[in-house]
Parts: sequence; structure tokens; C-alpha cells
Amino acid sequence: MNILKPTISKAVAIAAGILLLVACDDFGSLNVDPNNPSQVRTELLLTNVQRDLSSVSGAVIGNLWVQYMAETQYDDDSRYSTTTSNFNGWYTGPLMDLQTIIDLNTNEETRDDALSGGSNNNQLAVARILKAYYYHMMTDRWGMLPYSDALQGSENFSPSYDSQEAIYLDIINELNEAVDQMDGGAGVNGDIIFNGDMDAWAIFANSIRARVALRMADTNQSGLAATEFADAINSGVITEDVMYPHLAEAANQNPWFARFITRTDYALSDVLADYMIDLDDHRVLRYGDPAPDFYTEGEEITFDNIRGMPYSVENPGDITNASISFPGMAIRAQDAPLPIITVSELHFAMAEAAERGWISGDAETYYLDAIEASWNQWDVYDEGDFQNYVTNPEVAYDSGSWMEKIGTQKWVALYPNGYEAWAEWRRLGYPELEPHDFPLNQSGEIPRRQAYPTSESQINEENYDEAVSAQGPDTPDTRLWWDVN
Repeated sequence: MNILKPTISKAVAIAAGILLLVACDDFGSLNVDPNNPSQVRTELLLTNVQRDLSSVSGAVIGNLWVQYMAETQYDDDSRYSTTTSNFNGWYTGPLMDLQTIIDLNTNEETRDDALSGGSNNNQLAVARILKAYYYHMMTDRWGMLPYSDALQGSENFSPSYDSQEAIYLDIINELNEAVDQMDGGAGVNGDIIFNGDMDAWAIFANSIRARVALRMADTNQSGLAATEFADAINSGVITEDVMYPHLAEAANQNPWFARFITRTDYALSDVLADYMIDLDDHRVLRYGDPAPDFYTEGEEITFDNIRGMPYSVENPGDITNASISFPGMAIRAQDAPLPIITVSELHFAMAEAAERGWISGDAETYYLDAIEASWNQWDVYDEGDFQNYVTNPEVAYDSGSWMEKIGTQKWVALYPNGYEAWAEWRRLGYPELEPHDFPLNQSGEIPRRQAYPTSESQINEENYDEAVSAQGPDTPDTRLWWDVN
């Protein structure tokens, strides 16, 4: 694991003269002068950490691999040519900032000075929740990861890898303990997601715990998954979508907006667009903009105006921009929010849990509530249109094929949260997507994981080799622990 060249976050630039990745247990004694009030402010660290949530919600690769979007010029990622991905930035960025928050709130020499960021316990709880969130995203991309040995800086430049099962179990534990750790003290400062509302943080933690538990449904930990899912739901989950709040300014703008400032590399995929248009799904009118060749400015936008970019095409550059639909402004406006976790996702999860016997309630009702929540999320709900949609035989619920029904409709609803959609597609196996037919895709399959950064096999060779031996070849075709369908 290459942590010798860390990227120093903006919030801790004042500490640039000191190696960022110091030993966690020694952070207080090495980096904090108790006689100097200008120590790192935890509220600034928290804001910085949360800004990286946008990089998850607005990531490209997942959107391409689940065929939400297609590339219009250079289709290397759609053809699965980019197999390795560097996780070092997650460790040296948000994870290290979170560890710093934890250290400053636990070290006896610094915990009082850290109170500007909220009560010690509440800061610790939020940091643990966000660490769990980031590690969950990461293990679902790479599988085994440096986890229990990570973030130790100069004490350990070659951390071992933990199994995905071990990481999942600890994530569940961290989320539970974080909620229990919250106290009646001051809420966290620097919080751009919930504005220091600790009740909202507890509900968010429960919602992420339900997501994590569901991912374990078909593993050897299915019993624990059922228990934790039911407990998370009973403890209270979100009733409003959790969105990342971008601003109409360069410092905190929507990443899709940034990608379209000078380029037009990504368009709505014909796979998603055609599926939705065939079912008169009005969300597609928000998912994509009208194609200029098929639309007259000022007219009402209809299904005929939406044209998906062919996902698997030999020369994508031959297709003109005017003939295809780019992602809608609801997704790529400079201040357009992006989903972190939605009510729709939780209702789909409850529908599946009801089918598995984990919770009480009617699976079909949860399923319909999930679709309705998604239509409301995209502000297209109309009772007549909605009823026409959910009674279409392609959409209408069937308990005998619940995995296909839930998997397909969840795929539609998770747009544009590509990484989460990719994880659920791998877990459920629906919809049945056709891989890109690029001749050099030797396996002929859509990737099941991302390969480790090449630096790991060079700098952390022994632990890398042990991880590959335990998990399987370091290729996109190796399935993760929970990926069994």
C-alpha cells in the first residue's frame, strides 16, 4: 500500500511540514502543541471528509458498467479496459482525516481543544459512521482491503489485508457502536449533510447498516444479516432522501457539471433509455436531456425526444452529439444534488427482506412504495401515469420472480448512483445486461470487481500476494465474498 506520497487535504494544510500519515496512537503527542491554539480544527476536517461523498455519488465507472451511461468518444472504460483502480487516495484523504478526528477526540491532551467540533462522543460517532460508509464502498469495489492494520502511518507501511467478511462484520459493529456512543452534548460542527443533527446521523447509520446487512443476504452470515437488517429498520431509517448538497460555485460543484464544462464524454445509454421509454417511465425525461436533432426548443419534452447512446458500438465518435441525450440537468447542473442513499432504495430493501422472511409486512407494498418514492424523488409523479407503469406486466410485482422484479426496478431507481447499482446488480443478477462486445474483453463478462493498484504488488508485495491467494486472481472477473448469484 503506497502511503509514502500522501495527498494532504486542504483542511490540514497547516500541518504540511509534518508527515501526514503519522502513527494514529501518537497523533496527539507528535502533531499537537497543547500550548498552541492553532491545532487542526476537527470541524474543518469533517467538512473536507464529507466533500469526498460527492466523489462516490458522482463517480463514472459504476454508471458505465451498469450501462446507465455510454461513452461518446473514448470508450475504454465501457470496454473494461481500465481494470485497476487506485485506492490510496481514500486512505490518505477522507479515511486519514476521519482517523485524525478520532485521535483528537480521544487523546487526553487534545480532546478538550477538539470540543469546537462538537462533543467528543458525537464527533467520534460521526467519524465512525463515515469510516464505515467509505470502507463499505471500497470493499465492494476491491474486496479484501488493508483494514485493521491500516491508517497506522509510519508504524506500518505494509498493512495486511482483511477478508471482506471480516470487514463487513466490523462495519456492522462500528455502525451499532457509533449510534450507542452518541450523547446529549453538542452536535457536530462543520456538518454539511445533516447540520449537526445527531438524530439524523443515527437514522443514517441505521440505513447504511440495513444496506450492508442486505448485501450479506446470500452469504454464510445470512442469519446475522437478517437480525441486523430487522434491527436497523426497527431502530428507524430515513424517510427523506439523503443527498449531497452541491453549490453553484467551483469549490463545491457537481462533478458531472465539471465533466461537461469543456467535454461531452458521457451520454444516457440506450440500454437504460430504451427500457424506460418502452414502459412509459417518466423518470427518463429527467434522467436525460432531449436530443437536439429530435427536439425543438420550447416544446414540451416527450419520450420521442430522448435518444440513448448505443452502449456497445465500434466507433462511438461517429455518432453526433445532436442525435443523443446527455445526462439531464437534474443530474449535471452545477448545484444539482446527488443521492447518497434514498427512501426508494430502503423500500426496495424492505421488499426483499419481506420476501426472505426477515421482516413483517407485504413485499408488494414495499415494492410499490419504492417505485413511488423514486418517482417523487425525480418530481414526475402523476397518479395516472404511475398506475399505468406499475400495472404493466413488465413491472407488476410477482412474488415468484421477486429477485428479477426487485433487481430490475432497483436498477432503474438507483440512477445515477453507479457504484451502488453495480453492487446490487452483481448481488441480485438483474437486469440481465449484455457485456460490451469489444473483442479484447477476453472473459466476455462485465467486471465483478476492480483490480488493486499496481503499487500494491510492488510496495506491499507479501500482503498483496496473501490477499490474492485468499480471494482469487487480481482480475475483474474474481467474485467478492457476497457475490454468489
